[in-house]
Amino acid sequence: MTAPGPAAPPHALLRLRIALPFLVVALIWGSTWYVITGQIHEVAPSWSVAYRFAIATPAMFAVALAMRRSLAIGRAGHLLALAVGLTQFCGNFNFVYRAELHLTSGVVAVMFGMLMVPNALFGRWLLGQKVTPRFLVGSAIAIGGIALLLLHEARLSPLGGSVMLGVALAIGGILSASIANVIQANETGRALPMASLLAWSMLYGTGFDIAVAWALAGPPTIPAAPAFWAGTAWLAIAGSVVTFPLYYTIVRQIGAGRAAYNGVLVIVVAMVISTLAEGYAWSLLAVAGAVLGLGGMLIALRARQV
Repeated sequence: MTAPGPAAPPHALLRLRIALPFLVVALIWGSTWYVITGQIHEVAPSWSVAYRFAIATPAMFAVALAMRRSLAIGRAGHLLALAVGLTQFCGNFNFVYRAELHLTSGVVAVMFGMLMVPNALFGRWLLGQKVTPRFLVGSAIAIGGIALLLLHEARLSPLGGSVMLGVALAIGGILSASIANVIQANETGRALPMASLLAWSMLYGTGFDIAVAWALAGPPTIPAAPAFWAGTAWLAIAGSVVTFPLYYTIVRQIGAGRAAYNGVLVIVVAMVISTLAEGYAWSLLAVAGAVLGLGGMLIALRARQV
């Protein structure tokens, strides 16, 4: 008889130091989709985004200093931070906030679950990353599921807005976020402390947000409702300062492919909250769409272990 070999190590997602932040990020990001719905009626969406990152930016700098990360990122680092600020912290969030004027928060969250598709395309184009046939098959299944969910949404149109406009805005947000995801993973980005890059990116993004808000909505209005500022604080501190460093740490520990499973949990949390808080009406069409969407995403994610 041969002596038994050493026990296989547990799956990465079962290790507490990874599982705990993984779950925290999913719960927080899953809740932010609904919280945003309370931020787009008291004030113009662009000003709501600007307030969020005006609060998040100094907090992110404080995190970088507390972690003893150097804030000197060089000329190339600042150019990258400008690009990430424009795409992630300005374009992405401005599109998302406007999309939720026309679609329920859960549906927008489901659409963002397909972020992996442009990520893969941009990653192949800009970083030379491979796209496998299994990834393409899973993505096609997920897109079919999302199409069923959007068809269900178009039939109900619970917010009384234009569903197709909401879809277009959500796609704009997905593309903006995808560009940011890919470019921050280039050689310059990998050489920089994550907290420092995020701090400068948020600072530049806040500047872009203020410029966009002033151009589209005029001078700022200051909401008086405490609930608005409580929601803004949650989105800024929990939804931005806490989660972005945690998520990118997970990416560095287990890889982008397995870290992207987080998006599946985010969708589940967001759809549950949308059902309870927004009265999202499920039908056979919606259930089929959700099953196809989640199933396709799991197939695609299992194929992309980068």
